[in-house]
Amino acid sequence: MEKKFKRTTVTSALPYANGPVHIGHLAGVYVPADIYVRYLRLKKEDVIFIGGSDEHGVPITIRAKKEGVTPQDIVDRYHYLIKDSFEKFGISFDIYSRTTSQTHKELASQIFRTIYDKGGFIEQTSEQYYDEEAHQFLADRYITGECPHCHSEGAYGDQCEKCGTSLSPADLINPKSTISGTRPLMKETKHWYLPLDQHEAWLRQWILEDHKEWRPNVYGQCKSWLDMGLQPRAVSRDLDWGIPVPVEGAEGKVLYVWFDAPIGYISNTKELLPDSWETWWKDPESRLIHFIGKDNIVFHCIVFPAILKAEGSYILPDNVPGNEFLNLEGDKISTSRNWAVWLHEYLEDLPGKQDVLRYVLTANAPETKDNDFTWKDFQARNNNELVAIYGNFVNRALILTHKYFDGKVPALSELTVYDKETLKEFADVKIQVERLLDVFKFRDAQKEAMNLARIGNKYLADTEPWKLAKTDMERVGTILNISLQLVANLAIAFEPFLPFSSQRLRDMLNMTSFDWTQLGQTDLLTTGHILNKAELLFEKIEDSAIEAQVQKLLDTKKANEEANYKANPVRENINFDDFTKLDIRVGTVLECQKVPKADKLLQFKIDDGLEKRTILSGIAQYYKPEELVGKQVCFIANLAPRKIKGIVSEGMILSAENPDGSLSVIMPQKEVKPGSEVK
Repeated sequence: MEKKFKRTTVTSALPYANGPVHIGHLAGVYVPADIYVRYLRLKKEDVIFIGGSDEHGVPITIRAKKEGVTPQDIVDRYHYLIKDSFEKFGISFDIYSRTTSQTHKELASQIFRTIYDKGGFIEQTSEQYYDEEAHQFLADRYITGECPHCHSEGAYGDQCEKCGTSLSPADLINPKSTISGTRPLMKETKHWYLPLDQHEAWLRQWILEDHKEWRPNVYGQCKSWLDMGLQPRAVSRDLDWGIPVPVEGAEGKVLYVWFDAPIGYISNTKELLPDSWETWWKDPESRLIHFIGKDNIVFHCIVFPAILKAEGSYILPDNVPGNEFLNLEGDKISTSRNWAVWLHEYLEDLPGKQDVLRYVLTANAPETKDNDFTWKDFQARNNNELVAIYGNFVNRALILTHKYFDGKVPALSELTVYDKETLKEFADVKIQVERLLDVFKFRDAQKEAMNLARIGNKYLADTEPWKLAKTDMERVGTILNISLQLVANLAIAFEPFLPFSSQRLRDMLNMTSFDWTQLGQTDLLTTGHILNKAELLFEKIEDSAIEAQVQKLLDTKKANEEANYKANPVRENINFDDFTKLDIRVGTVLECQKVPKADKLLQFKIDDGLEKRTILSGIAQYYKPEELVGKQVCFIANLAPRKIKGIVSEGMILSAENPDGSLSVIMPQKEVKPGSEVK
């Protein structure tokens, strides 16, 4: 039997305060979270919606250094931009705070210290790169060098941006500090680790057995991590930006951002409700729901619950509706390439169109797989659905009532069989919408809500009250009464999805009382109730507005291509003998699989004409393993073997890099014998 809770704490992933919010963030996290919270509020349930900015970590220090300002300057700039954008877009947080607040610093320190005092961390000493000139240990992103896999320069200590391979700083050839430009030295440093392996047994039971109702993508990713075996994770870093580790001997060390950030949900609640915050986080009758993107699944389903469990007094999440990614015009959204639709720019370019974007992002919600946003689809959904279906029905019902009944709700007379069928049909919609919202299927729930408008449009088209007005005004009154009841139901059904439009619609209906229990009722507007002036609920979006947005993206793509060419000019001429040193051959892919704990690596088994060889390639984000099995690829056969992620790679598969950074494997047009040389 499903457990009943007294209250619900809803959190949404804390956006990182080193850049604005884009539509990928909205579709993956904030719009679905807001829909759910508004739904619970309509049901008069006890709920709080917690948000805030994530303001610590290395990327912020890197950006600050690059701009010649302080990290605080960076987070102040983006915290207020993000907060303002959310408010204007209608994301209805009860609080939107930040992880640089004093409340957060104190609570994060307290939670760390509680776990520390209980022996919940392990201390380990390891060697880490140290910049003697800058007098500091170097985070992975402060180290660059030659990639051991593709041998391009400028690879970071955690990843090569060229081939996508995950790295550790020790993998780099000729590493150097990005701070001083000098070669760093290895130096011992002590850190604290959360021993996730010691939490594996209860996590396995709690997730795999007790929460089989979680979304397949969330459950599957958790199962994959648990099946591979959990390892201790550091909870401290050598850095001067963050919350100091609150123990002796930890000078110059701060809490790792992934430990500190999720505690922001709790500290923000404490800031909102200083006297009762513990009720929302510690009472077993409180339910905790995290809305996140897929890149945060492991942290919210495994790491953060382990932190809460280690502390000992907090509830664990009841559900974690994690979404996949939203792409833009067929390409992956990229903040570094400016390939995004930024929320603050959208609000300026298309004023008053918050609900259009909310509608389109929900209709294309990447709930179980990646989805795509295009401006043409945005325009089509607005013009063909919001305007032609929803808006058209509302406008006709209200205009006809003003025309024939002076804006007063007419009385019902005897109902026909068709009237009764229509009333029954839209009464059933409530059950369907509610069922879908309860299990976080927002895309389907919105579709069901739109069915109310479809029912209304069909009803008016079939009954044709404008024709009956010449002979039977009593019948016209019945038709318009039923239509207006449908319109009033739309104002309730769409409140979670399209709050601005629902408010405008309630204003037109002069409708002050509304809550979820009224949805499906056929007497929301009483006979004689006076309507306000009818206005268009939605307006058509012209081609010129869409063309302007598409052109903005084309300009971005052109700028990226020019920057890419400048960054990767044709290299110096080489002798023919230098070229002949490369032994490039064609091989047939016999097997292909993802490398565990390396999101971007694929492991190939290649038939090279003489034997079978293993090659690793950082193309997992561009190809599924099964797409490449049986295909022929070009590879460098005489590249010295290199161990990556514990696997010896015996060569390099050749790929072409597009200006957007995506990779396409080089394949012969016609099949050749494995081992054939490329000349």
